Amino acid sequence: MSPVLSGLLLQFTAIALFVGLDTVTKLLTVHYPVPQIVFMRFVFHTLLVAAALWLATGRLPWRSRAPGLEAVRSLCLLAANALVVLAFYYIPLADAAAVTFASPIFTAGLAALILGEVVGPRRWLGIGIGLVGVMIALRPPFLTGEMPHPALFLPLGTAAFFGAYQMLTRKLSAVDSPSTIILHTGLAAGAVSGLVQPFVWQDPTAGAWVLMALAGVFGLSGHYLLVLAYSRAPASILAPMTYTQLIWATLSSALVFGDMPDGWMLLGAGVITAGGIITGLPERRRPG
Repeated sequence: MSPVLSGLLLQFTAIALFVGLDTVTKLLTVHYPVPQIVFMRFVFHTLLVAAALWLATGRLPWRSRAPGLEAVRSLCLLAANALVVLAFYYIPLADAAAVTFASPIFTAGLAALILGEVVGPRRWLGIGIGLVGVMIALRPPFLTGEMPHPALFLPLGTAAFFGAYQMLTRKLSAVDSPSTIILHTGLAAGAVSGLVQPFVWQDPTAGAWVLMALAGVFGLSGHYLLVLAYSRAPASILAPMTYTQLIWATLSSALVFGDMPDGWMLLGAGVITAGGIITGLPERRRPG
Protein backbone atom coordinates (compact mmCIF):
# COMPACT_ATOMS: atom_id res chain seq x y z
CA MET A 1 0.00 0.00 0.00
CA SER A 2 1.37 3.40 -0.99
CA PRO A 3 2.01 6.03 1.71
CA VAL A 4 -0.63 8.33 0.21
CA LEU A 5 -3.30 5.60 0.19
CA SER A 6 -2.51 4.56 3.75
CA GLY A 7 -2.67 8.22 4.77
CA LEU A 8 -6.12 8.56 3.18
CA LEU A 9 -7.41 5.45 4.98
CA LEU A 10 -6.04 6.71 8.31
CA GLN A 11 -7.69 10.09 7.72
CA PHE A 12 -11.02 8.42 6.86
CA THR A 13 -11.00 6.46 10.12
CA ALA A 14 -9.96 9.51 12.12
CA ILE A 15 -12.92 11.50 10.77
CA ALA A 16 -15.36 8.76 11.84
CA LEU A 17 -13.87 8.84 15.35
CA PHE A 18 -14.23 12.62 15.47
CA VAL A 19 -17.95 12.31 14.73
CA GLY A 20 -18.17 9.87 17.65
CA LEU A 21 -16.47 12.53 19.77
CA ASP A 22 -18.93 15.17 18.54
CA THR A 23 -21.90 12.93 19.32
CA VAL A 24 -20.79 12.30 22.89
CA THR A 25 -19.98 15.99 23.33
CA LYS A 26 -23.42 17.11 22.13
CA LEU A 27 -25.02 14.72 24.64
CA LEU A 28 -23.00 16.36 27.42
CA THR A 29 -23.96 19.94 26.43
CA VAL A 30 -27.47 19.32 27.74
CA HIS A 31 -26.28 19.24 31.36
CA TYR A 32 -22.75 20.67 31.59
CA PRO A 33 -21.08 23.99 30.66
CA VAL A 34 -18.99 24.12 27.50
CA PRO A 35 -15.67 25.03 29.23
CA GLN A 36 -15.96 22.00 31.52
CA ILE A 37 -16.71 19.62 28.64
CA VAL A 38 -13.76 20.93 26.63
CA PHE A 39 -11.43 20.77 29.64
CA MET A 40 -12.35 17.18 30.52
CA ARG A 41 -11.97 16.13 26.91
CA PHE A 42 -8.32 17.26 26.97
CA VAL A 43 -7.68 15.88 30.46
CA PHE A 44 -8.78 12.39 29.47
CA HIS A 45 -6.93 12.71 26.17
CA THR A 46 -3.64 13.54 27.91
CA LEU A 47 -4.02 10.89 30.61
CA LEU A 48 -4.86 8.16 28.11
CA VAL A 49 -2.00 9.15 25.79
CA ALA A 50 0.50 9.20 28.67
CA ALA A 51 -0.69 5.81 29.96
CA ALA A 52 -0.60 4.21 26.51
CA LEU A 53 2.89 5.51 25.72
CA TRP A 54 4.23 4.50 29.12
CA LEU A 55 2.87 0.97 28.80
CA ALA A 56 4.10 0.63 25.21
CA THR A 57 7.57 2.16 25.53
CA GLY A 58 8.28 2.69 29.21
CA ARG A 59 8.86 6.39 28.70
CA LEU A 60 7.09 9.64 27.86
CA PRO A 61 8.54 11.47 24.84
CA TRP A 62 7.97 15.01 26.14
CA ARG A 63 10.93 16.62 24.41
CA SER A 64 9.95 18.46 21.24
CA ARG A 65 12.15 20.17 18.69
CA ALA A 66 9.48 22.85 18.27
CA PRO A 67 7.70 23.28 21.62
CA GLY A 68 6.29 26.67 20.63
CA LEU A 69 4.61 25.26 17.54
CA GLU A 70 3.31 22.33 19.59
CA ALA A 71 1.67 24.77 22.01
CA VAL A 72 0.17 26.85 19.20
CA ARG A 73 -1.18 23.67 17.56
CA SER A 74 -2.76 22.58 20.84
CA LEU A 75 -4.37 26.00 21.36
CA CYS A 76 -5.75 25.95 17.79
CA LEU A 77 -7.44 22.67 18.67
CA LEU A 78 -8.76 24.19 21.91
CA ALA A 79 -10.33 27.09 20.01
CA ALA A 80 -11.79 24.74 17.40
CA ASN A 81 -13.30 22.50 20.09
CA ALA A 82 -14.70 25.34 22.17
CA LEU A 83 -16.48 26.91 19.20
CA VAL A 84 -18.01 23.70 17.89
CA VAL A 85 -19.12 22.50 21.34
CA LEU A 86 -20.85 25.84 21.86
CA ALA A 87 -22.51 25.40 18.46
CA PHE A 88 -23.77 21.93 19.45
CA TYR A 89 -25.80 23.57 22.19
CA TYR A 90 -27.86 25.49 19.62
CA ILE A 91 -27.83 23.67 16.27
CA PRO A 92 -28.01 20.05 15.01
CA LEU A 93 -24.84 17.98 14.72
CA ALA A 94 -25.15 17.59 10.95
CA ASP A 95 -25.54 21.36 10.46
CA ALA A 96 -22.40 22.06 12.46
CA ALA A 97 -20.53 19.35 10.56
CA ALA A 98 -21.52 20.80 7.19
CA VAL A 99 -20.17 24.26 8.05
CA THR A 100 -16.91 22.82 9.42
CA PHE A 101 -16.38 21.35 5.95
CA ALA A 102 -14.65 24.64 5.25
CA SER A 103 -11.59 23.31 7.14
CA PRO A 104 -9.99 21.66 4.06
CA ILE A 105 -10.24 25.02 2.30
CA PHE A 106 -8.22 26.65 5.07
CA THR A 107 -5.84 23.67 5.24
CA ALA A 108 -5.09 23.71 1.51
CA GLY A 109 -4.59 27.47 1.50
CA LEU A 110 -2.33 27.46 4.56
CA ALA A 111 -0.38 24.48 3.19
CA ALA A 112 0.38 26.53 0.09
CA LEU A 113 1.21 29.77 1.88
CA ILE A 114 3.16 28.38 4.84
CA LEU A 115 4.34 24.87 3.96
CA GLY A 116 5.06 25.63 0.32
CA GLU A 117 2.99 22.70 -0.94
CA VAL A 118 1.96 22.90 -4.59
CA VAL A 119 -1.61 24.15 -4.89
CA GLY A 120 -2.22 24.81 -8.57
CA PRO A 121 -5.12 26.44 -10.43
CA ARG A 122 -7.37 23.37 -10.16
CA ARG A 123 -7.08 23.25 -6.38
CA TRP A 124 -7.65 26.99 -6.05
CA LEU A 125 -10.79 26.51 -8.16
CA GLY A 126 -11.89 23.80 -5.72
CA ILE A 127 -11.27 26.14 -2.82
CA GLY A 128 -13.40 28.82 -4.48
CA ILE A 129 -16.26 26.35 -5.10
CA GLY A 130 -15.99 25.23 -1.47
CA LEU A 131 -16.39 28.82 -0.28
CA VAL A 132 -19.58 29.13 -2.32
CA GLY A 133 -20.85 25.97 -0.64
CA VAL A 134 -20.08 27.40 2.78
CA MET A 135 -22.13 30.50 1.92
CA ILE A 136 -25.09 28.28 0.94
CA ALA A 137 -24.76 26.18 4.10
CA LEU A 138 -24.85 29.35 6.20
CA ARG A 139 -28.28 30.14 4.67
CA PRO A 140 -27.77 33.85 3.89
CA PRO A 141 -30.98 35.94 3.81
CA PHE A 142 -30.69 36.66 0.07
CA LEU A 143 -31.11 32.91 -0.54
CA THR A 144 -33.60 31.87 2.11
CA GLY A 145 -35.39 35.10 3.02
CA GLU A 146 -34.66 34.38 6.69
CA MET A 147 -31.81 35.28 9.01
CA PRO A 148 -29.54 32.30 9.74
CA HIS A 149 -29.09 31.17 13.32
CA PRO A 150 -26.01 33.01 14.69
CA ALA A 151 -24.62 29.70 15.99
CA LEU A 152 -24.09 28.57 12.39
CA PHE A 153 -21.10 30.91 12.23
CA LEU A 154 -19.36 29.22 15.18
CA PRO A 155 -18.38 26.09 13.18
CA LEU A 156 -16.88 28.42 10.56
CA GLY A 157 -14.43 29.55 13.22
CA THR A 158 -13.89 25.89 14.08
CA ALA A 159 -13.04 25.23 10.43
CA ALA A 160 -10.43 28.00 10.40
CA PHE A 161 -8.74 26.85 13.61
CA PHE A 162 -8.89 23.18 12.62
CA GLY A 163 -7.39 24.03 9.25
CA ALA A 164 -4.50 25.71 11.04
CA TYR A 165 -4.25 22.70 13.37
CA GLN A 166 -3.98 20.30 10.43
CA MET A 167 -1.39 22.47 8.72
CA LEU A 168 0.70 22.56 11.91
CA THR A 169 0.30 18.79 12.27
CA ARG A 170 1.83 18.39 8.83
CA LYS A 171 4.65 20.81 9.66
CA LEU A 172 5.45 19.18 13.01
CA SER A 173 5.42 15.68 11.53
CA ALA A 174 8.70 16.61 9.85
CA VAL A 175 10.46 17.46 13.13
CA ASP A 176 8.74 15.46 15.92
CA SER A 177 7.71 11.82 16.22
CA PRO A 178 4.00 10.95 16.14
CA SER A 179 4.21 9.99 19.84
CA THR A 180 5.60 13.40 20.80
CA ILE A 181 3.02 15.24 18.71
CA ILE A 182 0.05 13.32 20.12
CA LEU A 183 1.37 13.75 23.66
CA HIS A 184 1.56 17.52 23.21
CA THR A 185 -1.89 17.75 21.59
CA GLY A 186 -3.80 18.25 24.82
CA LEU A 187 -1.17 19.89 27.05
CA ALA A 188 -1.53 23.60 26.29
CA ALA A 189 -5.25 23.21 25.62
CA GLY A 190 -5.82 21.47 28.97
CA ALA A 191 -3.72 24.00 30.86
CA VAL A 192 -5.51 27.03 29.41
CA SER A 193 -9.03 25.60 29.68
CA GLY A 194 -8.29 24.51 33.24
CA LEU A 195 -7.93 28.14 34.34
CA VAL A 196 -11.70 28.74 34.21
CA GLN A 197 -12.82 25.53 35.92
CA PRO A 198 -13.19 27.05 39.42
CA PHE A 199 -15.89 29.31 37.97
CA VAL A 200 -17.89 26.78 35.92
CA TRP A 201 -17.35 23.30 37.41
CA GLN A 202 -20.36 21.06 38.05
CA ASP A 203 -19.89 17.64 39.65
CA PRO A 204 -20.51 15.01 36.92
CA THR A 205 -22.73 11.99 37.46
CA ALA A 206 -21.32 8.48 36.99
CA GLY A 207 -22.80 8.35 33.50
CA ALA A 208 -21.27 11.72 32.61
CA TRP A 209 -17.83 10.50 33.73
CA VAL A 210 -18.21 7.56 31.34
CA LEU A 211 -19.18 9.87 28.46
CA MET A 212 -16.28 12.23 29.19
CA ALA A 213 -13.85 9.30 29.26
CA LEU A 214 -15.33 8.02 25.99
CA ALA A 215 -14.86 11.46 24.46
CA GLY A 216 -11.21 11.24 25.47
CA VAL A 217 -10.85 7.84 23.82
CA PHE A 218 -12.46 9.05 20.58
CA GLY A 219 -10.35 12.19 20.55
CA LEU A 220 -7.10 10.39 21.35
CA SER A 221 -7.65 7.70 18.73
CA GLY A 222 -8.74 10.16 16.05
CA HIS A 223 -5.87 12.57 16.56
CA TYR A 224 -3.28 9.81 16.70
CA LEU A 225 -4.51 8.47 13.37
CA LEU A 226 -4.52 12.04 12.03
CA VAL A 227 -0.86 12.48 13.00
CA LEU A 228 0.02 9.19 11.28
CA ALA A 229 -1.93 10.25 8.18
CA TYR A 230 -0.10 13.58 7.90
CA SER A 231 3.26 11.83 8.25
CA ARG A 232 2.41 9.82 5.12
CA ALA A 233 0.69 12.23 2.73
CA PRO A 234 0.52 15.98 1.92
CA ALA A 235 -2.01 18.11 3.79
CA SER A 236 -3.62 19.40 0.57
CA ILE A 237 -4.40 15.81 -0.54
CA LEU A 238 -5.64 14.57 2.84
CA ALA A 239 -7.80 17.57 3.65
CA PRO A 240 -10.74 16.70 1.31
CA MET A 241 -11.22 13.39 3.15
CA THR A 242 -12.83 15.56 5.85
CA TYR A 243 -15.98 15.63 3.69
CA THR A 244 -16.77 12.03 4.65
CA GLN A 245 -17.75 13.56 7.99
CA LEU A 246 -21.14 14.47 6.51
CA ILE A 247 -22.05 10.78 6.13
CA TRP A 248 -21.28 9.96 9.77
CA ALA A 249 -22.67 13.23 11.14
CA THR A 250 -25.98 12.88 9.28
CA LEU A 251 -26.39 9.31 10.55
CA SER A 252 -25.58 10.31 14.11
CA SER A 253 -27.78 13.40 13.97
CA ALA A 254 -30.74 11.35 12.75
CA LEU A 255 -30.31 8.20 14.85
CA VAL A 256 -29.17 9.75 18.15
CA PHE A 257 -30.84 13.17 18.15
CA GLY A 258 -33.67 12.82 15.62
CA ASP A 259 -32.39 15.78 13.57
CA MET A 260 -32.16 15.83 9.78
CA PRO A 261 -30.37 18.53 7.76
CA ASP A 262 -32.62 20.69 5.59
CA GLY A 263 -32.35 21.24 1.86
CA TRP A 264 -30.11 24.32 2.08
CA MET A 265 -27.64 22.52 4.34
CA LEU A 266 -27.53 19.47 2.07
CA LEU A 267 -27.08 21.65 -1.02
CA GLY A 268 -24.28 23.61 0.65
CA ALA A 269 -22.59 20.43 1.83
CA GLY A 270 -22.83 19.00 -1.69
CA VAL A 271 -21.21 22.08 -3.24
CA ILE A 272 -18.48 22.07 -0.58
CA THR A 273 -17.86 18.39 -1.22
CA ALA A 274 -17.53 19.04 -4.97
CA GLY A 275 -15.00 21.76 -4.21
CA GLY A 276 -13.14 19.37 -1.91
CA ILE A 277 -12.96 16.67 -4.57
CA ILE A 278 -11.53 19.16 -7.06
CA THR A 279 -9.08 20.40 -4.44
CA GLY A 280 -7.91 16.85 -3.78
CA LEU A 281 -7.31 15.93 -7.42
CA PRO A 282 -3.61 15.81 -8.36
CA GLU A 283 -2.37 18.59 -10.57
CA ARG A 284 -1.27 17.61 -14.07
CA ARG A 285 2.42 18.01 -14.61
CA ARG A 286 3.38 19.91 -17.68
CA PRO A 287 5.72 17.99 -19.94
CA GLY A 288 9.24 19.20 -20.25
